Amino acid sequence: MRTEATFPGRWSPLPPPGRLRTLSLATLANTVGLGLWVTGAALYLTRVVGLSPTEVGLGLTIAGLVGLTASVPLGGLADRRDPRTLRAVLQLAQAVVAAAYLLVGSFPLFLLVATLDALLVSGNLAVRAALVAAVGGPEGRVHAFATLRAVANLGVAVGAGLAAFALAADTGWAYRLLLVGNVTTYLVSAALIMRLPSFPPVRRPVRPKPGRVLRDGWFLAVAGASAVLSLHWVALTLVLPLWVVTRTDAPPVTVSAVLLVNTLLTVLLAVRLSRGARHALPAAATMRRAGLVLAAGMLLWAATSAVPTPAAIGLLLVATVIYTVGDLWHAGAGAALAYDLAAPDAIGVYQGVDGLLAGLARAAGPALLTWLILDGGPVGWLVLASLLAVTGLAVPPLTRRALASRAANPSSRGSASGQPISSST
Repeated sequence: MRTEATFPGRWSPLPPPGRLRTLSLATLANTVGLGLWVTGAALYLTRVVGLSPTEVGLGLTIAGLVGLTASVPLGGLADRRDPRTLRAVLQLAQAVVAAAYLLVGSFPLFLLVATLDALLVSGNLAVRAALVAAVGGPEGRVHAFATLRAVANLGVAVGAGLAAFALAADTGWAYRLLLVGNVTTYLVSAALIMRLPSFPPVRRPVRPKPGRVLRDGWFLAVAGASAVLSLHWVALTLVLPLWVVTRTDAPPVTVSAVLLVNTLLTVLLAVRLSRGARHALPAAATMRRAGLVLAAGMLLWAATSAVPTPAAIGLLLVATVIYTVGDLWHAGAGAALAYDLAAPDAIGVYQGVDGLLAGLARAAGPALLTWLILDGGPVGWLVLASLLAVTGLAVPPLTRRALASRAANPSSRGSASGQPISSST
């Protein structure tokens, strides 16, 4: 009997008909809206609302930090409730908050709406992780995660492309239309999610102790290592564009080419590069490779400041291909470790903590990496490359200790042993 873990041998990111396709279509709708909003948000808030760029940056930073606090509580709620229904409800709530941006006319109101939005986004990611685990089952959840990442990149690209029309018009009504489009995609996504079957939690005679994930030191160590590796995302999206325009002879349009290459390769390769990392030990080995490959990408980016224009453009693109392979290995392995080292009856809360640590790293990343690399030059890239390589090398021994700790605690045995607990397909 075919399950959701079946790997179709084709390039399309959409899986065959079934639960995973339904969830993929919901993700596609959601991320088209994300592409619409992210592309036009800064211009809407400054040109239409009248906020200063400093106010926008400060508000989003504060909102993002506060939003991280919702990850663990809502992840825990997904362990006690049906994650399908909970995610649909959160999508509806996000539609309401997205619509509230139409009413923003001052910084305090913007900060309030942005904070509510960040809380819902952070909590929704943890709930989504629990829903992915339920849809994919122990043998298919990493494949499902990779599929959704590929679909998400496609959706954001489509949304960003559509948003270009609003940016070209550059009028208040055009930017408001982007907001309406974002609201609509949340509603479509919620409707598609409700087409999935419900996944009621298994009732247990003994209720799990609250906060136990915070006492699971080896899980926190592995998740923390993955969070450190996630700094590479800040390097790609923030530091590299600034590096290109200030430290290399490459034309600014090269930044668009770099991001396009990354997006296309993610759509095409996310599922294929996740196949070898469904359980903890192979995932740890994949994470080690990811750290080394990402480090190589950083070193190539560093070299672009010392070569003429054609070579700089070529190096930037080659390094981006290498970087993307490491990025996809990190994403697949990180998902596998976060699932497989979690207590079987607390997938949501463990995913919430994993997301919280990654969020903290990404919150600290912009200030840290802009100082390290833009001020430090190639030496800064070398330091970052060393950090990624050493962190990747540390993951396999940390994972073995986490598995040994789990085996010594009978109440936590299950998926961490590398064996399925149950199947939802």
